[in-house]
Amino acid sequence: MIRALLYDPNTGEHIEGNDELINVWHEHPDSLIWVDFFDEDSATETEILKHQFGLHPLAIQDAQRSRHPAKIERFTDNTFILLKGLTAETTTIAFGTIQIALFIGERFLVTRHSGVSVSIDKLWTETATKQQLSVCAPDGLAIQLTRFVVDRYLPILLDLEQRLDFLEKEMIARPQDTLLFELVEHKSNLKKLRRIMAYHTEVFSQLRDAEWPGFNRKRRHEVTDVYENLERATSLASLYHELASDLQDGYISLASHRLNNIVKVLTIIAVIFIPLGFLAGIYGMNFDYMPELHYKYSFYVLLSFMVIIVVALLYLFRRMKWL
Repeated sequence: MIRALLYDPNTGEHIEGNDELINVWHEHPDSLIWVDFFDEDSATETEILKHQFGLHPLAIQDAQRSRHPAKIERFTDNTFILLKGLTAETTTIAFGTIQIALFIGERFLVTRHSGVSVSIDKLWTETATKQQLSVCAPDGLAIQLTRFVVDRYLPILLDLEQRLDFLEKEMIARPQDTLLFELVEHKSNLKKLRRIMAYHTEVFSQLRDAEWPGFNRKRRHEVTDVYENLERATSLASLYHELASDLQDGYISLASHRLNNIVKVLTIIAVIFIPLGFLAGIYGMNFDYMPELHYKYSFYVLLSFMVIIVVALLYLFRRMKWL
């Protein structure tokens, strides 16, 4: 699918359509255009990007890859930015990502995404409805888009904080292995998220600190705002990763403590019954001559001795604070 949004300075109108508007854009040197590609045939897409916008073939290849780290690259008349956006279905820390490519020039913004992008659809609706293309210009729209992309990460991180608080309480009140499995999964997702945020932070650090084709230097404060949001997301991801690690270690420690208590109880029982079993074993042997058998109080003496052993061991365990 190819959709285009054109600003015609002659009429002052914003025209929404398909790739046919690209020819109109070429005919009017003062016009601005935003072209968005999604689920389009790669050959057709490459043909338009290369010949209509003069984009570099290697940048087009990077934009069309299913997996590639976030990056920024400078070309003669445009800047190429590659981002990792969240899938439309993502609402929790168990997230999925899509590739979002942006080519920003003086008169054009070209976006390409590998899946449905909530951020691009939101910006497209706002731009078409409020006719913002002429006001924001391609670089302004690009920065707004990156802000929408980054802002989708923050809610899932903040929701995770509440979930981790719940897991901590459950871990103490009703410990289950499913809690440990969930913590391991959260750690894995947070590790991936930190990696994504690290790439994005580097991209906007470079965009903030240097001049780039297609970007007005007056946008630096807007870029800084996105950079600070990325730093906040990175900080939260690191914090929650450490918290999940601490909870995992705490769960294992509690499990070990419970196991030690169980082993202690079993040890106490074993220590008590070993001498009793020893005595019962001796007097359970079938020998013809066993003097105690001919003494009429032998049974009661043996029982009393067993009771004394039990009481003495229980007293000893009490003194040792095992009980």
